[in-house]
Amino acid sequence: MPVTDVIPPDVTSSDLPAPDARTGKDVLRMSDIRMRFGSHYALDGVTLSIRRGEVFGLLGQNGSGKSTLIKVLAGFHQPEAGSEIVLWGETMPLPLDPMAIKKRGVAFVHQHLSLVPSLTVVENMRVTALGQKTPWRVSWKAEAARVGALFSEFGLAIDPLATVASLPPVERAFVAIVRAFDDLRASDAGYGGEGILVLDEPTPFLPAQDVERLFSLIRSIVRTGASVVIVTHDIDEVRDITDRVAILRDGKLVSILDTRTTGRQAILDTIVGLRIDAFEKSRKTSLSAPAVAVRDLTDGRRPGFDVDIRPGEILGVTGLIGSGFAAVPYMLYGARRGAGRIRIGGTEVDLARMTPQRAQSLGIAFLPGDRLGAAGIGSLPVTDNITLPVLADHLSALGLGLDRRGMRRQAAALSTDYDVRPARPDLNLGALSGGNQQKVLLAKWLQTKPTLLMLDEPTQGVDFGARQQIFEALHRASEQGTAVLCASTDTEQLEQICDRIIVFARGRPVAELVGTDITRKSIAEACFHGETTAAEAAQ
Repeated sequence: MPVTDVIPPDVTSSDLPAPDARTGKDVLRMSDIRMRFGSHYALDGVTLSIRRGEVFGLLGQNGSGKSTLIKVLAGFHQPEAGSEIVLWGETMPLPLDPMAIKKRGVAFVHQHLSLVPSLTVVENMRVTALGQKTPWRVSWKAEAARVGALFSEFGLAIDPLATVASLPPVERAFVAIVRAFDDLRASDAGYGGEGILVLDEPTPFLPAQDVERLFSLIRSIVRTGASVVIVTHDIDEVRDITDRVAILRDGKLVSILDTRTTGRQAILDTIVGLRIDAFEKSRKTSLSAPAVAVRDLTDGRRPGFDVDIRPGEILGVTGLIGSGFAAVPYMLYGARRGAGRIRIGGTEVDLARMTPQRAQSLGIAFLPGDRLGAAGIGSLPVTDNITLPVLADHLSALGLGLDRRGMRRQAAALSTDYDVRPARPDLNLGALSGGNQQKVLLAKWLQTKPTLLMLDEPTQGVDFGARQQIFEALHRASEQGTAVLCASTDTEQLEQICDRIIVFARGRPVAELVGTDITRKSIAEACFHGETTAAEAAQ
């Protein structure tokens, strides 16, 4: 990661700016918040305030204290003596009581939304409120009408009787957010029930077009007089949706910035503490023979298509959600049913018979998007996760067990090489931040020097600094001859790292971008144009 100069010393927050006329008075003030785990301060004297009717962002690298601050506000953590929280002008007793904070008009929507997939939308929306009232009889028809009217208020066309499992990800987020807003209206908040809505990482799993739909909902909620606090890693999203942003680093508040007048680079430099230039790669235009040749690839429902990847090439596959691109690496790895043929390292394999074990033996590595559900084991140490593909190299001399000392040495060396923080291979993978988990999992596969490395959304939920380090690691692998296939909806990521991009629609490639044609704008346009063209062709 290139470092060119150091930014000015940290900005303190002792003198916060007064509320302006546009947003009105403070509804929440958190003063000198301190939270310690052992000898480590996760929060060290953080002071900030939220104004009525504003969107306030919380930014910082993983481990900066954002989530801890939110958990203090939610009553999950008890801060140290001397910390103070003032809500609607009233000093609150600490630790905060979660039910009391909800009644006082603060609602939370966490990344995993806390919805029950098997229940209907109306059941998810109303079951808690109805449970508190303990009615003798529930008219679900009336409740569905009430929920439908609430959705209509925000221009949402969501069927209250649909199961949550049947909804696309963005509509699940809508349900969770509107439910939280409905809770605010029923609260005892001091400004007519507008309240404070806290959104903790609501966008990592959403494509760009759905993020904008989500932001439209947030703007509608703010127009009612509510305040919104949003925690995110995405600087462009912060500049788009927020009025101000607080930047945390190592548990301290570094600065509070007006996002309408602060440039992207200035925000980035403040987050990291150094000037970090976004990773840029020189695009390859090699005409060498393919390292991987795929023929007639299909999921069985659509005609097959061909894909070639050259040695050292980083190929992106993308499209709108449901366009079929996301299934490509899973079918090639044998993790999802597919058909066709793949030729790699002089061997041709029928994909209908492909398995992950067979794929690995051919030199194929795959990093799925679900880090702890499919890519790693959160309850096992970094050592066990990072050495899993090479356990055979760590058998004891007599083959009677594992050389645990050798495994720890290798894990420690890889953790250093990939800047995993903290560099403690004995920690469980699940104890690391998302960016550091991803660096561990990337090191796990790159140590095998694969012929083909495939990744599904490799930087979702990863902070900017770790994101650039991941890009650098992929670039180094490609320079050593590894062919890389990256499936993603992140147009900025694709623009930064890819030599070539294939755009999918209706399960098939519809466009290819190469060299200087690869820009965020051209990728987005190709996705929407391809979907329209494919739909017209199907009629």
